[in-house]
Amino acid sequence: MQLPELARSTTLQWTLLVAGLFAGFIVALLGFVYLKTKADLTAQSDRMIASQMAFLAHLSPERRLGAIDEHLEQDPRRVLLAGLFGPNSRKIAGNLKSLPPNLKTDGTVQSAVVDRAGEGGGEKQAVRLIVQTLPTGDVLAIGRNIDEVAEIAHVVGRALALGLIPAVLLCIAVGVVLSARARQRIVEVNERVQRIVAGDLRERLPHRNADDPFSKLAMIVNGMLDEMETFIQSLAGVGSDIAHDLRTPLTRARLILERGRSNARTLEQLQVVADRTIEALDQSLSIITAILRLTEIEKSQRSAGFGKVSLADLIRQVADMYEPIAEDKGVALLIRSPHELSVHGDRDLLIEAVANLVDNAIKYTPAGGQVEIGVFHSNREIIVRVRDTGSGISERERHAVLRRFYRSDKVRHTAGAGLGLNLVAAIVKLHDFRFTIRPGAGCVVEIGCPSASALPAGMGTSRWPVEDDHAAVTCS
Repeated sequence: MQLPELARSTTLQWTLLVAGLFAGFIVALLGFVYLKTKADLTAQSDRMIASQMAFLAHLSPERRLGAIDEHLEQDPRRVLLAGLFGPNSRKIAGNLKSLPPNLKTDGTVQSAVVDRAGEGGGEKQAVRLIVQTLPTGDVLAIGRNIDEVAEIAHVVGRALALGLIPAVLLCIAVGVVLSARARQRIVEVNERVQRIVAGDLRERLPHRNADDPFSKLAMIVNGMLDEMETFIQSLAGVGSDIAHDLRTPLTRARLILERGRSNARTLEQLQVVADRTIEALDQSLSIITAILRLTEIEKSQRSAGFGKVSLADLIRQVADMYEPIAEDKGVALLIRSPHELSVHGDRDLLIEAVANLVDNAIKYTPAGGQVEIGVFHSNREIIVRVRDTGSGISERERHAVLRRFYRSDKVRHTAGAGLGLNLVAAIVKLHDFRFTIRPGAGCVVEIGCPSASALPAGMGTSRWPVEDDHAAVTCS
């Protein structure tokens, strides 16, 4: 990454801001620690001075002189001061040369600069001391050098200040690393997005840790790209499929019209030509209508028409519609609905989905066979099942039949556009239901509707056992 780009990074700018705030906080903390340490050490020194003053002031004059000398002899660091002066300010004992002027003699602790007597001569020292007039008229001064207190406070402050520099540098270094890392990931994402925009729909965004918000976003986008790739791939073949399926009825209509124009001699012959042409055109219109209906369902994002739907009434209505067709073909149409079960959905769309399944079942079941429509409760699902005794769907075709315009070779002679199961799958997806083509004799298809309710009262084992999911094709 180029340095100017890194300097413009928002992450780095925030890092510098945080580092500045952190440094300001540390400086304030250092000031507090320094002042607090100095105040505590000074208070401790004042207590020691007051204690020594109380002890020496209550001694007799003879013992006081010896106690002062002994007190000063026990000071190898030369921080203690003591002085006994007569009424005329004449020094009697101690290591103070003289009393500074303007000192209070009421026994309170005060700061002053005094002359300390020593072997090498006198020296000035900043001290904290107590000056008190004794009953004998003498003046006793007890003090302690505060240079030591200041030195300790400075050592503490210097140590904390030295710790501030690496802390701020570490903060900046972490910010630079995080900024560079984030920038690198963004650059990688930009490159991949550019490849996707250029037409490489197989490209996906990188993701590492599932707990990382950036990775979660990448996974969501990748899921969206998967859907787009599937949609575009299916859309790529729609044009050719439409052309292929419309070409046959339109070509037949054109041939019928040409032959009718050449061969028809009477009004009745022309009417036959017109009827056959209308039939071919109706087939083309049915394909177009099915495509428009499928597009309308796939684009629908609204649930305004959703409500409580009684599945028992629904399958009875579908059975009433298709019973005459089944009778004409010699197929028995059975209903299995021992319980009144309801789901939340669009009644008209669900009728359309079940009707498509029943229509296919009757269409591909030979005379003498039967078609069963059932509703039952199983595994916290309400299942609508359509079973027939026809030739069924081979295992290798169970995915293909869900595509638009797919027609198996063995049913090419049967009327249809190859959109029925695709329409059912679109309705099921709109409802967030489950659509399954199960293995077994004939064709068994299910629409699984989630149900949070308990098993209805009096419900026993379903009349239709649920087959194993092995080799089943599920669309949800």
